[in-house]
Amino acid sequence: MSMPVMQMRRTGWDVVLGGILLIGGLVILGDAALATKVSIMFIGWLLLILGLLGLVVALLHIGRKGFWSITLSGGLLTVLGLFFLRNTHAAAVTLTLIAGVTFLASGLMRLMMSGQDPAYRIPLVIGGIVSTGLGLIVLLNLFDASYVLVGVLLGIQVAVDGIVMLLFGRWHVAAEDPVAAGDVAPA
Repeated sequence: MSMPVMQMRRTGWDVVLGGILLIGGLVILGDAALATKVSIMFIGWLLLILGLLGLVVALLHIGRKGFWSITLSGGLLTVLGLFFLRNTHAAAVTLTLIAGVTFLASGLMRLMMSGQDPAYRIPLVIGGIVSTGLGLIVLLNLFDASYVLVGVLLGIQVAVDGIVMLLFGRWHVAAEDPVAAGDVAPA
């Protein structure tokens, strides 16, 4: 019996999609401030729609278990979505603050872990120094960084995804060969 397995494979469509992603990432990096604003607006609309859907689901759960938690989460998502849509700069500062704290915390954790794991000490120290430095740069320039950080991070992520897809392709489901896997074919 053959089992489906995942294997990395590059097809023509992967090359096309990778090229589109790479170009898209470079375009995003070209105007990171606009990309930040568009990203904040997209997140705001997404939160608003999910919040309203949560409130509709809560109406269907009146009198049942979980009604209050669904109502509260739907209401909070709705309010957060409206906040993101009405105050894009404040939302960008908030997301930049979260990113800066995340960079700083992950960098400090890597530096602490480097003292406990001698096999991976060098990569952990390098990664820890880079992450800690990024976190400090973002946090010490919070308001200046908030205009472009989300756009820069999005652009880098999209461009790197495009490069990886161009070079290696994507994961595809492939049927495993039962004879190669060690199974004996029935006689």
